[in-house]
Amino acid sequence: MSMRQRPLSIALHTLLLGGGVLLSGGSLQAQTATSPQNNSSPSTAAVKATQLGNITVTAQSRSQEMQSVPIPLQIITAKQIDTLAATDLSKMNLFVPGLVVSTDQPTQPNYELRGISTDDFGVGTESAVGVYIDGVYAARSGGALLAFNDIKRIEVLKGPQGTLFGRNAAAGAISIITNEPGDQFEAKARVRFGNYGKQYGDALLNMPLNKDMALRVSVLDNHSDGWVKDAATGKAYGKDNDWGTRAAWRWNVTPDTRVLLSWDHEKLNQPPHPAFGLIALSNDPQQRAPFPADPSTYLNPLHAPLYNDAVGGAETRRFDGATLSVDHSFSWGSLTSTTAWRNFNTFNRGDYDGTNHIVDYLDTTNIEHNNSWYQEFKLSGNTDLIDWVGGVSYYQEQARQTSQTNVFTDSVDTLIQNAMGGGTPLADISQALASFGLPYNLLGDPWREQINNVGHFKAYAAFGDVIWHLNDRLNLTTGIRFTRDQKEFSWFNPPRQAAAFDQTIAELKSNQVFGMPIFDLLPPEAQGALDALSQNLIFNAGSGAPVGVLVKSKNSWNDLSPRAVLDYKFTPEAMGYVSITKGYKAGGYNSVQIGSHFAPEKVLNYEAGIKTVFPEQNLLFNASAYYYRYDNRQALTLDPNSAGSGVPRYLVSSSNQQATGAEVELQWQPVRALRLGVNGAYIDATYRNAVAPSGVSLNNQPTGEPTFSFATTMAYTWQNVANGALEFDLSYAYRGKSRCNRDSQLQGTCQVSPNFSVGTSQNRADARLDWRAADDRWGVAFYVTNLANKRYVTGVDNITESVFGTPYANITPPRMWGVELHAKL
Repeated sequence: MSMRQRPLSIALHTLLLGGGVLLSGGSLQAQTATSPQNNSSPSTAAVKATQLGNITVTAQSRSQEMQSVPIPLQIITAKQIDTLAATDLSKMNLFVPGLVVSTDQPTQPNYELRGISTDDFGVGTESAVGVYIDGVYAARSGGALLAFNDIKRIEVLKGPQGTLFGRNAAAGAISIITNEPGDQFEAKARVRFGNYGKQYGDALLNMPLNKDMALRVSVLDNHSDGWVKDAATGKAYGKDNDWGTRAAWRWNVTPDTRVLLSWDHEKLNQPPHPAFGLIALSNDPQQRAPFPADPSTYLNPLHAPLYNDAVGGAETRRFDGATLSVDHSFSWGSLTSTTAWRNFNTFNRGDYDGTNHIVDYLDTTNIEHNNSWYQEFKLSGNTDLIDWVGGVSYYQEQARQTSQTNVFTDSVDTLIQNAMGGGTPLADISQALASFGLPYNLLGDPWREQINNVGHFKAYAAFGDVIWHLNDRLNLTTGIRFTRDQKEFSWFNPPRQAAAFDQTIAELKSNQVFGMPIFDLLPPEAQGALDALSQNLIFNAGSGAPVGVLVKSKNSWNDLSPRAVLDYKFTPEAMGYVSITKGYKAGGYNSVQIGSHFAPEKVLNYEAGIKTVFPEQNLLFNASAYYYRYDNRQALTLDPNSAGSGVPRYLVSSSNQQATGAEVELQWQPVRALRLGVNGAYIDATYRNAVAPSGVSLNNQPTGEPTFSFATTMAYTWQNVANGALEFDLSYAYRGKSRCNRDSQLQGTCQVSPNFSVGTSQNRADARLDWRAADDRWGVAFYVTNLANKRYVTGVDNITESVFGTPYANITPPRMWGVELHAKL
């Protein structure tokens, strides 16, 4: 595809011009005193391995060096984000072993850590992996995967973090830390141009306003033309269209009091995810897919044409958020108040049959409106004996969701024929009317059914965490958090919307032939079929969805989440620890299963680890091993038993699981110019007690989580190249094949057809060659993601397979490459 020029947003141009920055170079790479990549001058380009562990983190609600934190965590630096040219966390999750972030739909992402995830996107369900931006919880998935904007670092904390981070961090926490306004003037900009029409730009301006105030403003603009086109219409899918800005203002009111106010805005507007149909069909839109579907005839989606026809298909989001942080220091400690407001609206309508045939048409639409408010007061301090932190928090959220299923009366006929054995009444009646010269057609009319949800959620918490310095080598950490969740939730299933169809039926009943209404001249079975279609077909009483009835539920849950950690310093460079921690995820509701509710999830995790540095070898080595028992894990799974009353539904099912695992991290700088890194994960995750919606027992079966995953990095720097430094980065990631169970084929996560593979191991290599001027004021880079152009089928969706015979697949994008220019003042 040819590159097509797009103007960057007006805001981006304004900031570039206002900062006096030329579009000829510079990166928005975070500046940290401990990162060797942040200064390319020959005297400081290399750094000893002893400094690699000195990155300051806030994983324990305190500022600590990474190597002194007895928690398994992986740090993603701004440098690593830049190296991979990642625009959000899903673009680099393969390089964080144990972490999986779905990439198909940014407004409905799924996070997984150590084999634990929550698949449901509904507003009644929380994620088991907590996402926190500057300490503020991103409750809803619709606002949890935002574009990277002026990121300082990301801390991925593995294992339950309930005591420190609160509810819904049962599997772990992802803490995203942004840069604060600094006292030095900064102006940076970066642009990227690449294949598939890639045009990306970001810019930053940091301005000290006076000796006590500073303002930091950043913008980004991300566009591409998409990596696949519809074979019939030419519409592009896989496009990027994302714009965002961030502003942060800092005021040092007194030497002991600081105020930090930040505002985030993002606007996303792109096509929905591409759904690659697996059934070969002709160009006749009236041809129905063979039913039942035969997996032996499935197309290979990696080579199949794309045919998607969702009417009004799009994925959009508008996000706004503001955070006010006030810190005050006392002689005995400090007080921090954090106040945050978040608001977003999302719309996601996509094709769910993988064809452009109206007789098999089905799209689903998810619409969300969300407002949340968060307030936390935290006290902290330290003495020779203890290092302590404690506080209280309040969270309030109002969430609205509309879950739509859209079909046409043509596909209603297919549904009746395949799922209910009732033939094709609408086509038959239309043909009979036409044979008598009557101008009535019951086909081609849109049909919509939906469920509306409203949720009002509140959460109260009180927490305390103390590090007891038992002696100069031995520390005992004890912590506990009390949480109370209060939830109100409602479902409303309105009568189906089919205005054109209803108008035709009304005319048949009012217009007469031979002195009788036309409707009365139809055979009794035809009249009965049309009368039956005056009611809901998909969300109906037979599927447990009463029509026109507001159903409400109200629940509350209390939880105590403790932790105990014992760490011992064998030497100043070697520390070992053991811990017992508990995690908690609030109970909730399935948005499309009226009247449903499920109990909270709880996990108990036992862990042991070491953190070491070998100064003489310039080597850092960390490792941990763990065992957890997870109770009442909620998962969204396809229920094949619901197809008889309409389109099958994804229902929330609960199971008990357990896992043993180990993780390792190694960073090595054998010579000044060379840096190497390895992160690896092993896990054996199985069901202790589970029954799939299909009825099969999953006891002692694997959960699907691959056994092994790892990522490696290599960076080599040549000094004095064209009056600058040239750095080559190579990153490689591997994720093993899925461990299948008795329900995997139905869920589309393991092999479903002999013609292509699902659930295979995945690997990806990214490369970057970056030249920077000697003063680091400007530079140019060339980067490639998915260097070997590896493509994978990530899953098969069977939601329409059992009614239309039209499963579809999701696949990974192809190789991307680009040129980057960066500059700074």
